[in-house]
This record gives sequence, C-alpha cells and structure tokens, in this order.
Amino acid sequence: MRVSVISVVGVHAVLAGAASPVDNGFGDGLRNCLLAAVGGNIALVAFQGEPFYQAVAVKAYNLNIPITPAAVTFPKSSDQVAAVVKCAAERGYKVQSKCGGHSYGNYGLGGTDGEIVVDLKNMKQTSMDDATFHATFGGGVLLSDVDKYLHSSNGRAISHGTCPQVGLGGHATIGGLGPTSRQFGMALDHILEVEVVLANSSIIRASETQNRDLLFAIKGAAAGFGIVTEFTVRTEKEETMAVQYSYTFAFGNTSTRANLFKKWQSFISDSRLTRKFASIFTILPGSVVISGTFFGTKAEYDSLGFEDKFPGYANSNVVVFRDWLGLVGSWSEDLILDLGGGVPTSFYSRSLSFNEERLIPNATIDDLFHYVDTNSQGSLLWFVIFDLAGGATNDIPSDATAYVHRDVLFWMQSYATSVGPVSKTTYGFLDGINELLTKPYPGVDFGAYPGYVDPRLTDAQKAYWGSNLARLEKTKSEIDPNDVFHNPQSVQPESGQRS
Repeated sequence: MRVSVISVVGVHAVLAGAASPVDNGFGDGLRNCLLAAVGGNIALVAFQGEPFYQAVAVKAYNLNIPITPAAVTFPKSSDQVAAVVKCAAERGYKVQSKCGGHSYGNYGLGGTDGEIVVDLKNMKQTSMDDATFHATFGGGVLLSDVDKYLHSSNGRAISHGTCPQVGLGGHATIGGLGPTSRQFGMALDHILEVEVVLANSSIIRASETQNRDLLFAIKGAAAGFGIVTEFTVRTEKEETMAVQYSYTFAFGNTSTRANLFKKWQSFISDSRLTRKFASIFTILPGSVVISGTFFGTKAEYDSLGFEDKFPGYANSNVVVFRDWLGLVGSWSEDLILDLGGGVPTSFYSRSLSFNEERLIPNATIDDLFHYVDTNSQGSLLWFVIFDLAGGATNDIPSDATAYVHRDVLFWMQSYATSVGPVSKTTYGFLDGINELLTKPYPGVDFGAYPGYVDPRLTDAQKAYWGSNLARLEKTKSEIDPNDVFHNPQSVQPESGQRS
C-alpha cells in the first residue's frame, strides 16, 4: 500500500538533540531519546522504576492484569508522537497508544510488560467546519469532551457509548456502539478522515480519497496499525426529545424471569421496530432490568405499548428529556456503568453476538436463568447485559470497514468483578454462560465485540475481525511488518511476513 506522507517535520531535528547513550537504566539510550522526543520536558515522559509510576503514569484499568510499561509518554503534538515512535521502533520496543484507558485487557498500556505507551491526553484540539458540520478532534479527547464541544457548535452530536471517561481514540477505532447507533451508526461510522502516525514515524492522512486501506483498518482495528492523532467526523443534529426508561423486575421465580427475556427478545427482533428505540436487558442476582432510550415524544413512546407488554415491574423510572446534555449526563449515572465502566477494578468479561437468524432458543433461555440462579459465581458483582444493536449499523456492508459484525441484532456481555485476582470459579461461571448460549449452534462462529476484549479468547483476531482479517493482515504487512504497534490480540502481519 502506498501512503501519502504529509509531515515528518521536526522529528529528526528533535531526535538529533538526544543526549549521549548513558541512559540511567536503559542501556539502549531509550531514556534520553524519549526525553528529546518530547522537547526535553521531563513532565511529558515517565519511566519504569520512578516513584509512583504505576499510580500516576500507568493507571491500569483492569487490576486483574498488572502491566508495567517501559515508559509512558505524554506528547503534545503529532511530531512528538512520531518522535516517540521512532525512538521505540529503532530500539525494538512495541508501542501502543492510550486515550481514555478503558481497555478490558489494559491494551492501551500494551497488554504486556515492557512496551512504550503514547498517552494522548494532551492532544485535545477541536474545530468545526460550519458549512459541512464536519468536526475535528485530537486523538486524546474523551466522550464528555466531544459532547460538550459539539453541543456548543450549533447543537451537533455523534453516536457513541454512555461512559463519559472513555476516549474517542479507542472507542471510535474499535466500534463505538451507543443509544443512537440504531439511527446513525456507530462512532467509527462517523469517521471521514484521520491523521495517523505510522511505524516508520511518518505522519499521514487517510480518507476515502487517500490511503483507503489504512482508513479501512483504522475503522475497527487501529491498535495494530498506527496512532490516530486527529479525527475528522461527520455529525448529526442533536435529538431534541427523548424518553429514558428503566423497569426493574424483582421476580424470585427463575422461570418468570426467563419468560420476561423471551418477551424482550421477541419485541426487539420485530423487523418493524423503530430505529428510535434503544434497549438493554440486564440480568442481575435475583432481578432483571429493562432500560434504554426512545428518541421521540412521550406519546410516541407510549404508542409502543412497552409497559403493557412487560407488566409486573417492581420499580420504574420514565423521564422525558428536552436537553441533549442532560440526557447524555443521565446515561453516565447508571450503577452498572459506574461499576463496570469508569472505576478501576479487577474483573473479567466475555461477549457474544446474536443476529436475526441466530436468536436464543426458548429452551436455552430457560437453561440460562437456571444456570445463573444455581451456579457459584465467585464474584462480588456479576451481571449479564443484552444490548440491542442493528438498525443503521447493519446498513453498512461487512467488508466496508474493519469492523465486520454488521449482521448483529444484539450483543451479550457477561461481566464479573473480584477483590484481587479473578478466581477460577468466576472464569468458569462466565465460560459456562458462553458455552450454554452457543450450544444450540454447533460449529457456528459467533464472533466477539472488539471493544470488549477478552484476553483468554482463543483465535481472538478471527473472533474480532472475521472475514476481514486476511485483508487487515495484508495491510499490516505493508505498513508495519515488524509489528511495532502491538498488543496481545492486535492484527499481525501475514504469516510469511512476521518478524
């Protein structure tokens, strides 16, 4: 693949100023090189072994996977990112970028010891083209930054998830499912153009008119291909009216809760269901919750007859929002989100996809609820989420972006936390859920959501990228044959090209 280089200005000049090879613990000159790469500013680089390194610089998200990078850098420009990559690549270090830092496998820290981390927290530039409403964001912006900026720019928005601390750089290059995805596509479907630092330290742009293979890879598998330092995205007009709903069912009877899920699956699999409707079914110990957002008026929501179809709830909360930021803020207040989305803890999670041709049979639903009611979890907190997808995300062909799961109707995510390392009991409990749900479809590849990385997953690349994997491996071989950008489950070069 031929790439269009737009800038390497300053990279070699910065590196030329690197100090002597005497390196205070890094005999290969890494320390001095990285310090020079960030303009000699010691506040922009931290090294393994320094005081408070883990707490201040590393900040692991999944405490079940302790990671110690060789160094963490905090560049302020694309040129500095390129200089950092050059330092690492020339000395044989692997590199990963970190945005919000919410990878389930700590892949923003490399996912394994000894990598160089490029933390993009200082790269939060924003701009808006008032004619096209195309917005530009630095690679380090968080979803909360995106919402506030777009709201202030003529009330614009993009689709994304519900955790405000998540970084756009990771979210929009893996998938980026959220409440408005059924109407407008995922976060990555909004990407028009990106600026990327490659393994050879060049800085290029990729769009539908230049470096298209790279853009394809960035939209679903970016971690193995480069560091996105800038995004240009299309935007939509904010929704002006929405109904947020939540119904808690505290049925003690296993079969009653199972029957409720059967009704929910039937409801959301109706091909006539409006794309304005987003929904999540959550199984908790002894209860279930049906929640979500309907983008329309209360009268339109009521016309769905949702409450009549799901009677018997113990508690309900139905709120009408006319303020977009108020609605977005309310998404982040969910208890499950607080425990599973924003707070570092020790946990494990698995995912599965279901489509219209592969729904969960009634007998399997019965088995699932019996299983969670009768098996030991070995966990302080566990839950199983079924998240409605479909709609606009399925309008895009599976080979249009690296993200391949364009037929998915809903995703299942099982999740369990722990004090200290996750136990064999907890692993076994979540494994059992996956085995039970896949049993009716022997030999079928369910796939896994690349945003819910599962470090224990076998053949992970195939599960994440499916039929797009061969194309991705070919592009990887062309632009990063030495696998500089690496985590334990990132796309690898073609087998004959791997170093």
